[in-house]
Amino acid sequence: MAGMPLSDDYPVRRVPVVTYLLIAANVAVYLMSPMSALAAWYGSDLLARECFAEAYLMRWAAVPAELLSGHQLDAPVCGGAEFTKIPWLSAVTSMFLHGDGFHLLSNMVYLFVFGPVVEDRLGRARYLVLYTAAGVAATYAFALTAGDPTAPLVGASGAISGVLGAYLAVQFRSRVITLVFFVLPVRLPGWALVGTYFVLQYFLYISASLFPGGADTGVAYAAHVYGFIAGVVGGVLVYRIRWRAGTRLSDVH
Repeated sequence: MAGMPLSDDYPVRRVPVVTYLLIAANVAVYLMSPMSALAAWYGSDLLARECFAEAYLMRWAAVPAELLSGHQLDAPVCGGAEFTKIPWLSAVTSMFLHGDGFHLLSNMVYLFVFGPVVEDRLGRARYLVLYTAAGVAATYAFALTAGDPTAPLVGASGAISGVLGAYLAVQFRSRVITLVFFVLPVRLPGWALVGTYFVLQYFLYISASLFPGGADTGVAYAAHVYGFIAGVVGGVLVYRIRWRAGTRLSDVH
């Protein structure tokens, strides 16, 4: 998308604690990882840091072959590090890993803008469940469609795509101030912004699937697409159930 969202005009009714905690957790994990230049305890030697990063990703990232088989890969790890990994749990831990600062920043901006709205509309507990479920669904969808079954998946993109999908389901009438081409601030309908995001991700996903080697772009478009779909479905179901429950209570009173 040729733009960056800055703010949503929906007036949230309470502090979005869950969203802020998720952002804080993502930032903290990145700063403590070997991918961060601030993590001085990994040393300054580039080869050594690459070695630590490889071992770190193999331990905490989601690897398609492991997710689908349920067994940890027996592949050698740089530096000879040994660990025991629970494959299904990596579908959750991978959501808090990021390859570099830009990857982290772009994800957190979207979560900061759209997360509070969805959290306010669904409630904190339901929002956290939806975020996690969408992220896990996106991770397994990526595993089923990955070109390289040993390539690790990292990032909160699948879960945040779920948040965008839920936003489309529960608060599409809002308007979002967006930096178009990262320069010009424009006030756009929320549904148009997140809808454009999905269409673009779907187009890139299909394009990558059709061309030889296209699946090896380094971007998990499948996770974005299926995470978004999971968010739409989850948002509709959760919001509808909550609305019906509220209607019943109001009828009783």
